[in-house]
Amino acid sequence: MRSRNILFVCIENSNRSQMAEAFANIHGKKVVNSYSAGSNPSGIINPKAIEAMKTIGYDLTLHKSKTVDEFRNVDLDYVITMGCGDACPFIRAKHREDWDIPDPRNFPVKNFIIIRDLIERKVKQLITKIENENANNKR
Repeated sequence: MRSRNILFVCIENSNRSQMAEAFANIHGKKVVNSYSAGSNPSGIINPKAIEAMKTIGYDLTLHKSKTVDEFRNVDLDYVITMGCGDACPFIRAKHREDWDIPDPRNFPVKNFIIIRDLIERKVKQLITKIENENANNKR
């Protein structure tokens, strides 16, 4: 069974896509290779995202803010956009989904955590979907 390559995309690659990549690393290590990028990366990870992930034991300071251009030639199984609308460029992949998640950048911590938890649920659902596809392909 081969791992699936997933790219999570948002505009700045500093909040949503970074947390999604982290949750895919946490929950899907055996079935996915996860990456994140931004259409206009900020170059930094939002301190609120770092703190929100730190509270669950994940060190987001190890991540780097990247541009989608770095993934143009990567064979991607899934591209998941976080709700960046027209600011998300087309990136070739076998499957594409838009999760339409609000950017929590300016949210108070309480609301930021709500978005973090929403992202975790959606990543877990995606990993379950991929695991089911893998199981069906084995038959």
